[in-house]
Amino acid sequence: MIEAVALTKLYGDSRVVDGASLTLDAPGVTAIIGPNGAGKSTLLSMIARLLPIDEGKAFVDGLDVTRAKGDELARRISVLRQENGLLARLTVRDLIGFGRFPHSKGRLTANDHVKITEALAFLDLEPLAERFLDELSGGQRQRAFVAMVLAQDTKAILLDEPLNNLDIRHAVSMMRLVRRAADELGKIVVVVLHDINFASAYADRIVAMREGRIVVDGPVEAVVSEETIEAVFGLPVLVREIEGQRTCLFRR
Repeated sequence: MIEAVALTKLYGDSRVVDGASLTLDAPGVTAIIGPNGAGKSTLLSMIARLLPIDEGKAFVDGLDVTRAKGDELARRISVLRQENGLLARLTVRDLIGFGRFPHSKGRLTANDHVKITEALAFLDLEPLAERFLDELSGGQRQRAFVAMVLAQDTKAILLDEPLNNLDIRHAVSMMRLVRRAADELGKIVVVVLHDINFASAYADRIVAMREGRIVVDGPVEAVVSEETIEAVFGLPVLVREIEGQRTCLFRR
């Protein structure tokens, strides 16, 4: 379970995140949307202890993230950041193995190798397992980093803009994998997205942020409405239901 209680992040006099509260206690996909500067990535980073919390509390499985031991927290929650350092002479298999560090401290066991193999299979990366990262396309590299996160084998997964720099085909493939991780592996997945229609198509729940605050939090049908999207993004849209999916159409 993830619980954020009145989380606040300050940069000088600016409240980048302002009293955000959120509880996630069941497997599924939660999408966080909002304009640039809304505080989406900062909120995720505080929950994952990548940034210090200035006010409020965050808990993962009852553990206070500010006080928990690093390896103990890393066995419960994993995160894929927007920017990942590309180590050219690292193979896909080696990269995925890093996800097992909280469990084995770098000395891989038989169980670690099983988890690596499972992650390779889940992301359909077996043919690329021995390839170096600099030999892969952008979409293939992104799948490799997601496989590393899956190999960490945590209940909760935080993905910060995993569709960055992906074309439409690879973006759809990535969101299908996110959906499968929740449905087949029982993960709590939180994903920061810029595309409202991807959030509508693949998420169970949408959290919309603006100016550091959570404006609305609920199921897709409660969030993807003309009034809400205009209030969050300051942009008039038409919302239509197409084959059961709410879709935003942008005016010329």
